[in-house]
Amino acid sequence: MSEVIVRSGFRGLKYVDGRFDAVLEPGRYELPKRRALGGRVPHVEITHIDLRERELNIKGQEILTADKVAVRVNIITHFRVTDPVAAVERVADYADRVYSDVQLAARRSLASMTLEAILTNRNQLSEDILRDVEGVSATYGVQIIRADVKDLVFPGNLQDVMNRVLTAQRMAEAQMVEARTRADREALEASARAETTRLAAEADAAAKRIRADAEVDALRRLAEAAEAYARHPALLRLRELETLGALGANAEARLYIGFDKHVEP
Repeated sequence: MSEVIVRSGFRGLKYVDGRFDAVLEPGRYELPKRRALGGRVPHVEITHIDLRERELNIKGQEILTADKVAVRVNIITHFRVTDPVAAVERVADYADRVYSDVQLAARRSLASMTLEAILTNRNQLSEDILRDVEGVSATYGVQIIRADVKDLVFPGNLQDVMNRVLTAQRMAEAQMVEARTRADREALEASARAETTRLAAEADAAAKRIRADAEVDALRRLAEAAEAYARHPALLRLRELETLGALGANAEARLYIGFDKHVEP
C-alpha cells in the first residue's frame, strides 16, 4: 500500500517496525514507498480503532442471589473507546475485557441482593453494575455508558411461586386501598353529619334566642303601655274607642255595651 485512509468515527494507530508511533485522525495518509534499489524501508502498520458507541449483549449468566436462588440474567452494555492507545496497548481485547468485567460486576451485585430486592428494584442492580465497572474500564481506555439488566429468568417452579406471591401482593394492596378509601369516606360522612347536627343545634339555639328576645320585648312594651294607661286613663279610653271603631267595621261583630252603669239614679 502507498496510502491509508482513516474514516470518521475511527482513529488509526500507526506502528513503525512494531513500535507505536502516532494516533492518526480521520483523513488520508501516505505510507513509505519501497526503494527502487531494494533499500530497507521501515515497516508501517495501521490499526483502525472504532470510537463509536457499541452494544455488547451478555446473555444467560446464571448467578446465585444472597438468599441462594439461581437467577439467569441478560445484560445489555453500551460502551465506547475513549483512549485508543490504552484500549490496544493495555489489554489483549478490550471488548472481551468489557464482557468479563460486566459479568463479574453482575455476579458481585446479585450475590449481595435478595430475590425480593432484585424484583422490587431492578434499576438498583443496573446502577450497581455500572458503578462497579466504569472505574475499571477507564484504566484501559473504555467508557461504559450503560449496563442495563434486560431479562431476569427464574427456575420454573420459582416463577410460578413468585407469580402467585405478586398476585397476592397486588390483591392485598388493592384491598388496602379499598379499605382506606372506605374508611376515608365514612370519616367524611361522619364529619358531615356532625357538622350538620352542630349547625342545626346552633340554628335552633339562635331561633330560641330570637323568640325569647321577642317575648321579652313584647312584655316590655305591654308593661310600658300599662304604665302609660295607669298614668293617663284617657289614653285607655281612647284605646277602647279605637277598638270599638275597628269592631264596628266588621258586619258580623256583635257589640254589647252596658249602659246601666252610666244611668243616674
